[in-house]
Amino acid sequence: MTNDHIDPRIFDLYDEYCHSQMTRRDFLNKASVITVVGGSAIAMAEALLPRYAEAHTISFTDKRIKANYVTYVSPGGTSGKMRGYLVQPAGKGPFPAVLVVHENRGLNPYIEDVARRVAVEGFVALAPDGLWPIGGYPGNDDEGKIMQKSLDKGKLFTDLLNSAKFLKKHELSSGQLGATGFCFGGWAVNALAVALGTDLNAAVPFYGRAPSAEDAAKVRTPLLMHYAKDDPRVNATQAGYKKALEANKVAFEMHTYPGTRHGFHNNSTQRFNETQAKIAWERTIAFFKKHLS
Repeated sequence: MTNDHIDPRIFDLYDEYCHSQMTRRDFLNKASVITVVGGSAIAMAEALLPRYAEAHTISFTDKRIKANYVTYVSPGGTSGKMRGYLVQPAGKGPFPAVLVVHENRGLNPYIEDVARRVAVEGFVALAPDGLWPIGGYPGNDDEGKIMQKSLDKGKLFTDLLNSAKFLKKHELSSGQLGATGFCFGGWAVNALAVALGTDLNAAVPFYGRAPSAEDAAKVRTPLLMHYAKDDPRVNATQAGYKKALEANKVAFEMHTYPGTRHGFHNNSTQRFNETQAKIAWERTIAFFKKHLS
């Protein structure tokens, strides 16, 4: 089933499901009572659920990379320790570094694949698991989003901030640090730009909510921001962020992608827009190569 065959109301319901405590069963039950023309609402809803096994673009055993899980201290975070998925290009390094921040459900297979995509482009990537202090990504997004919701948001951000600092100082890192993230991770990347100042050399949030006007005034990091065309919740923060960055004379680009919805880069669901995701990713890699070389 393609995006064109899914009723917009099912897309909207899926967005609510992703960003609330709605269970998968409730999502499917609510979808089942929607009347659609020329198809089955329940089939449309099921088509939107992630299929991670089918979404890998870079193999775990790809010879261009080396990957392993690493643990490190995280003072002030949820437990004082953190774990992340570290992926390096083949070779000794050092390499420019990119932090990859997950959505609101922990380090799922899609985000691990993104870390591998970053590494094959010549960067050492770290994808931290914000859920690790309370057991780690549980293997499914339903439990993952409940676990992430249970965390103190300030301590979770501290764990991500410490992850960025750990990566910047890692022996494989050249010291040039970038960050990218998706949804919650997009918000986190914007927040890292506030917190790290010039220690963050490039930031690429995908459909991430903007920081407050007060915090936006502290940003010094070059930004490349990706927005979905149909994403009112996030896009409501876009104009104010642009105004603050312009006033602050921060180098930035904002791109809004036609025919897309929130999550359009995630190739494990039917929200994926292959054409626009490819354009956004090519821009992302070019931006990192420009600012982290």
